Amino acid sequence: MWGKEIDLAQIVEIRTKTTVYFGIGAITKMTDIAKTLSEKGISKVVVVTGRGSHIKSGAWEHVKKALDAVNILPVLYSKVTSNPTVDQVDEAANAALEFGAQAVIAIGGGSPIDAGKSVAALVANPGKTARELYEYTFLPEKAVPIIAINLTHGTGTEANRFAVVSIPEKEYKPVLAYDCLYPLYSIDDPALMTTLPPEQTAYVSIDAVNHAIEAATTKLGNIYAVTLAREVISLVTRYLPLAQEDPKNLEARYYLLYASMIAGASFDNGLLHLTHAMEHPLSGIKADLPHGSGLSVLLPAVVKHIYPAKAVILADILAPIVPGLKGEATEAEAAYIGLKQWLKKHGMKQSLREEGFVDSDVARLTDLAFETPSLELLLSMAPIEASRETVAAIYLDSL
Repeated sequence: MWGKEIDLAQIVEIRTKTTVYFGIGAITKMTDIAKTLSEKGISKVVVVTGRGSHIKSGAWEHVKKALDAVNILPVLYSKVTSNPTVDQVDEAANAALEFGAQAVIAIGGGSPIDAGKSVAALVANPGKTARELYEYTFLPEKAVPIIAINLTHGTGTEANRFAVVSIPEKEYKPVLAYDCLYPLYSIDDPALMTTLPPEQTAYVSIDAVNHAIEAATTKLGNIYAVTLAREVISLVTRYLPLAQEDPKNLEARYYLLYASMIAGASFDNGLLHLTHAMEHPLSGIKADLPHGSGLSVLLPAVVKHIYPAKAVILADILAPIVPGLKGEATEAEAAYIGLKQWLKKHGMKQSLREEGFVDSDVARLTDLAFETPSLELLLSMAPIEASRETVAAIYLDSL
């Protein structure tokens, strides 16, 4: 149905630049990865991770055994938090440089992997800082090799060139996108994700849904991004209830992880726009706000505003969530209501007020959406004019 929306003369770039080992037991491929690193002359690595998930998931046991087998020495940095900061990145990079690390192994969800990508850029460019990196006064052209061991099915960062880290004193949460940030190898093993609780399972899965919707509807949206979006949303709607009901359901974890990975590829090709550009100020102000929760509150209002411009594509890809849409501009409200109902069913909050925001926050949030380095680029990718008035209106709708 949406095929007529594709510009056949538009030349697009299809990116698939990371080798991802995918499937139950994929963590055992760490043995081969360690051998490859050793053959490249790498004898020391920095392991960037959170405070406990690398242990709880069982990933670290496999990694340590594989490194020991080829005499690669690790230095562990395990202080990465949700919404990681430039200070954490600098601390990890300094530890890596002092140790003499030649590669980065990032273990965790989006936060540790994004932090690890950032560390890799700084290790390859001694003397630079994370603030310089995220305020765009330093543009990296190289990074040391990155190995990503993914522990959540949401960000897709293990399969793309993006990274996000916060600058706390400015309430900035910028986005990086450099070819040197593609992981050399990534591991997507659903067996490492069975300890994710139902709420976190929903947060990360809805992050993947947002990636797919935005990538399919940006100005750079293309047939590849739209095709992936259809599959992402179909899989998440089918398997998210199963994973929430039984966190150890490996079939559900497998397909949610696949959805997340291809959603990461979708926005590597189509980029993102309003929802992510507007969520970053939310978690920039409230560092404890789960990224997926902020996205879920904003998504219905964003879809309502962009629906007339992308009605045919949205009707098609949203069919598993809001069946019966015909691709007509007048369906914007129906899409909005249907999305809110689906998100509520999965335990998501329904308004920014539930996250502690009030009307007077809208001006600051809008300022941050336009002031934060990189976010104005995302706004420019929206299928409608992302003016300050539009951004403020979406925040108000989400309150």
